[in-house]
Formats: sequence, C-alpha cells, structure tokens
Amino acid sequence: MSDPSTPLTTAAPLAVTTTPWSLGPITLPHRVVMGSMHTGLEVHDDGGAGMAAFYRERAAGGAALLITGGIAVNDEARGGPDFAVFGVGDTDDRFRTAVDAVHAEGGAVLAQLFHAGRYALVAGLTDRNGAPQRAVAPSPLPWAAARGVVPEALTHDEVLRTIEDFADAARAARDIGFDGVEIMASEGYLVNQFCSPLTNQRDDAWGGDPERRRRFAVEVARAVRSAVPDLAVTIRLSGVDLMPRSSSPEDVDALVRDLLPTGIDGISVGVGWHESRVPTVQAAVPHGVWLSYVERIARVVRSSDRPDVRVLASNRMTDLRDVEAVLERGLVDAVALARPFLADPSIVGTSLRGRFDLVTTCIGCNQACLDRSIVGQPVSCLVNPRAAREVAFPVRPTAEPKRIDVVGGGPAGLAAAVDAARRGHRVRLWERADELGGQFGLASRIPGKEDYAGPVRSAHAELVERGAEVLLGRTATAADLADSDGVVLASGVVPRTVTIPGADLPHVITYEQALRHGVPAGSVAVIGGGGIGVDTAAFLVESPDESRRAAEFDERWGLDGFDGLVGDLPQREPAAARTLRPGPDVTVLRRSGKFGQGVGITSRWVALGRLRDAGVRFIGGVREYVGIEPGVLRILDEDGTPVAVPADTVVLCAGQEASSDLASELAATGVPFAVVGGARDARSVDAVRATTEALEAVRRLAP
Repeated sequence: MSDPSTPLTTAAPLAVTTTPWSLGPITLPHRVVMGSMHTGLEVHDDGGAGMAAFYRERAAGGAALLITGGIAVNDEARGGPDFAVFGVGDTDDRFRTAVDAVHAEGGAVLAQLFHAGRYALVAGLTDRNGAPQRAVAPSPLPWAAARGVVPEALTHDEVLRTIEDFADAARAARDIGFDGVEIMASEGYLVNQFCSPLTNQRDDAWGGDPERRRRFAVEVARAVRSAVPDLAVTIRLSGVDLMPRSSSPEDVDALVRDLLPTGIDGISVGVGWHESRVPTVQAAVPHGVWLSYVERIARVVRSSDRPDVRVLASNRMTDLRDVEAVLERGLVDAVALARPFLADPSIVGTSLRGRFDLVTTCIGCNQACLDRSIVGQPVSCLVNPRAAREVAFPVRPTAEPKRIDVVGGGPAGLAAAVDAARRGHRVRLWERADELGGQFGLASRIPGKEDYAGPVRSAHAELVERGAEVLLGRTATAADLADSDGVVLASGVVPRTVTIPGADLPHVITYEQALRHGVPAGSVAVIGGGGIGVDTAAFLVESPDESRRAAEFDERWGLDGFDGLVGDLPQREPAAARTLRPGPDVTVLRRSGKFGQGVGITSRWVALGRLRDAGVRFIGGVREYVGIEPGVLRILDEDGTPVAVPADTVVLCAGQEASSDLASELAATGVPFAVVGGARDARSVDAVRATTEALEAVRRLAP
C-alpha cells in the first residue's frame, strides 16, 4: 500500500477520494474505508491464518483503513456460535496475527466492539464456563428469528457491567495492536435497542424518555474513549431505524449531539434494523438512496462545537466513482464499502490506477455473504469464490504453466478462466454465443440487476490483459480440446422444453428471448415462478431508469429526501428496449413450491414485494396447463377449476436443463476435465455453487 503521508495521484474523477485525511491519530491517504463484515473467520482454529490472509490481501490491494467483523464484548454479547470474544482461548493471538498482517501492508485496522442484545441466537450456545448463554436486552422483548427465546432485561448493575465490558474490550484491542475501535450501535443491536422506544420500555436511569434511552450509548462511548485515549474511536449509528414507532430523526440527531462531547473521532452511518421490512442492501435498492440520512447527521456535526468529527457514509455504493460522487457534495468525509471488498480485494488500488474496467463489481446478491452469515455458514462471495478462502486458494504464479480450456463464458466459466490466468496458465475460453456472460448477461437486463454486467466486463478485460484467448461465437469440440492439459466444462444450462399443447405457437417464447429482445405490448403469462420467472416479471413491469426507480423506492417506503444523486453516479448497463406494461397485465404461474424459489433469503421477499406492489398476479398450485391459444393460457387451478389466463404472450420459465453434451466425448479422449455448475446439475441454477465448483475444479486440474 502507498505511504499514507504521500498524496495519491490519479485521474481527475477521483480527485476528492484521493485527498489525504485523518481519523483521530490515524493519517490516511484516501477516503475509502473497508467496512465491517462478519466472516466467521474470527473463530477459526487456525491461529488466525485465515483472518490474516483475508485482511492482508485487502490491505495489499489498497485498503488503508479496515474494520473487523463484530467482536463480542462479553459472552452474552455474541450473536451466534461464530462470534469471537477477546480473552477467550487463543482469540487475542488470532487477532494479533491478523492485525500484524494489515500493518505489514501499511494499513490500519479498527476492532468493531459488538453486542447483539436480543438479536443473539443462543440456542445450544454456552459461555466460557459451560453455562447456557443467555440473551439480554434493555427489556424482555423477543424478535421473530430468536426462535421463541425471550431475552432477560439487564439489571442496573448489569448495565454498568456491560458498559465496562465495552471499555475492557477496547483495552484488549489496544493491547493486541489495533489502531482503534468502532462501537457497533446500529442495525438494531444492543446499543441501538437501548435508544429505541420499541425495544426499551424501561422506566429507570436507562429508559423512560428519549434522554434516558440515549444514556447507554453515551456512557458506552465515554467509557471506551476513556479506556483508549490514544486510539481512534468511532461509533456506527443507524441514520434511520426503518421501524415504525422507533427513534425519530430528532431522536437520532439528539443522540449525535450527546455523543460528540464524549470525544469520539468519527460517526459511521448505517440504516435500518435486521427485522425491518424496508430493503436496505439488496440489489433492488438504488445506489445512493440512503445518502440524505448521512448528510442530515453530517449537518448536525458540522453545526456543533466539534465540527471536525468525521462522518462516514455506507450502504449501496459499489464503485469508487460512487464514492467520488458522494464526497464531492462536501458533507461526508469518507465512504465505507463492505461487500465490494469481498468481490474485489484490490478495488481501491485498481480504481486509483484508473482501471475501472478491471474492477470486479459487487452485484448486491447477498447469496454467499449475508445469506450465509445470518445462518452461521462460512461467508464468501459469488463473484469471488476465493473470498474468505485465501489460505486454501492462494494466488501464486505457477512453475509449470498448463494449457487450460474453459468451455462456457458464464459466471462459472469466467471464474475458472480468470483464476487460471492469474496464476500464469495458458487459457482458452470458448463461448458459443457472441458475447460473454451467460445467465449473468441475462440478469443484467433486469431492472435493479444492471450491476451483473460488471463482473462479466471485468473478467473479459482481465483475460485479454493476461493474454488469454477468448473465442466468441465458437462451439468447442472434443477435437478442439485434444491438446488441452485440462478442461473445465461450464457450458451452463438451456431452457427446459415443455409439452403444453400450443407451446409451438409464435407468441410463446423463452425467457432468454424475452430478456434479449423484449416482449410486445399486451398481457403476458409467465409459466414458472422460480427465480427466473420472478426476474422476468420484473423485467416486464419495472423501469430500466435507475433514477426513476430510486424516486419510486423513496415514495414507496416513505423515505426522506431522495434528491437525484443516482443520476450523477456511473450509469449501469441499460436494460433491453421494451414496452413496459401495468403489473396487472402480468401473471406468474407455478405448479408447486414457493414463488421466487432459488432467490437468496435476504432478497426473495424484496423481489416478490416489488411485483405485488406493481399488481402482478400470482397463481400457485397449478394442477394442469391445459393449453395455449392466441391470447389465452388455459389451466386447471389447484381446485381443478378451469381458468383462462390472459396471455398475448407466453414466456416459458419452466426450469433449465444441463448443457453438457461434450462431457461424454471428452471422456473418450482421455483429456482431464471437470463438469461444473448448471452443466453438472441444472436442478437449480445456483451461481454460488457454480462459481465455487469452477474454482475448485480449475485448481484440481491446474494446481
């Protein structure tokens, strides 16, 4: 990483981003922060090697300031079994290894001090003494995901002890070597719970009116500041809880004013609670839509007696050009990106060289990160399956370059080809279509999923840069691959054929035809209500204009002050030209299972909610598709009642079939090969599985 004392030079578009700044005692060369992400690496029994490799790669890639995932301040603060606590076992040594790795690359790192409160999932957990872990909160109010566990209300003495636990954790962080700490006081965790009338129903020194509800947060900040006077101290607040009858904007502003005299160095602004029914970080959330809440807090700070306290923005910004657009407005000091650092550890360094074309964009899918984190599974990244697995999959130049062929230019094929090329193997990528992308290319045409084009674009650019052969419009044969040292067969899927009478009529098309070429005006019946069917319906009824969608999002959720920033951000790939139609003109049908099945757990409810808001009709439990006629799809519903569904166009989204005809031919040649992703198993189009299998396969074929 660059010397923090030396201003970075880059092209004009990042002029503000590359302005040096300070956070307490830390001097930093640019204004991009790697925000906190819970990875599960914090508790790995590996001496800290996994954490060290994860953080080292991102510091080496240009991250000047990194913030760890939440570290519980005591046993009962853990959110689940994969949360670490300072002082337990070899935890401190593991973190020391990670901190040393960041410092070796010239970076600085803050420890996020965390208490889950009533969000703790304690089933089956024990504390360090073997006793069952209890859940605690300001008041004994459970939340839905706690599986019936009612938290115990902290007593007055326990509140004081918890405040001191935050201070002790800060001291431990200092002793380990951290450059500072961040107090987690947002997203509905314990500190946030004390501030909200929804979760704090006390009537004592710690609740009963807004001032007393704010006291816990203020005392935690004061205690932490006192414990580590020589370190940077920040606090992460929710600019808006997005919970009915929770803290008002005036309450949040008053909290900010109360916190400033405690001596904190910075305020990082998040949004929402985990139980909020307003989407906050999903791909469907427009870029920059939360900025007004950050800027409101920044105005409070700037008009105070401590206008130099730093304010950091976060949430739904994925590109350093997004960062620049935010910083140019002049109120925010820095921007914290989290998931973009999973997608591309070198996002900062690559962008500062002006090579935005090589940045692997976070697509906001949540499938391998948040969706896994909330159920305690190992975190990684769909578009970067090495993320949080750097020890198992190091990137080292190979001593014995091999000829590696990859058949298929979708997400799996691109993952395999890029990994092999980075390690110095001779790569040929075969794609029968005239463009790369596969399912990602189609997904990028869905409103809200334009970012899916980014990883395809960057993979293509990197392959060309590294001298790989990218053969478009070429269907690979066994003869073409006879000289290969290894083949990754990632040829993906094709739409499943259906046997419905009338399926051969000209107004019956596949989802690929619909997404590539649009659909004529009129009513549409979408046969198949899985993830692809839901995406197709969104394509039909939602605007491709991100600025318009942002304004609609703001109005739909009653938000405060979207002012058109999205229009100033880098424009995503436009969706295919098409005729938008009212939602009631679209009917999505499926035989069994959940609508949107296959969509990630943190995104499915958002996707379905958008369609229901638009008036899209859903028919589940279809007993039989009787036949397709001009203008109508005839079915028997779950009761066996005949129903005529209006259908000027019928779009088939009835599943996929593997496209792997080449496998048997390769087996006969003796060329080593592996079949991955949808080509191996098309029962569910799971891009996380596909890219992970591709990475593992190419490492077996070309270590």
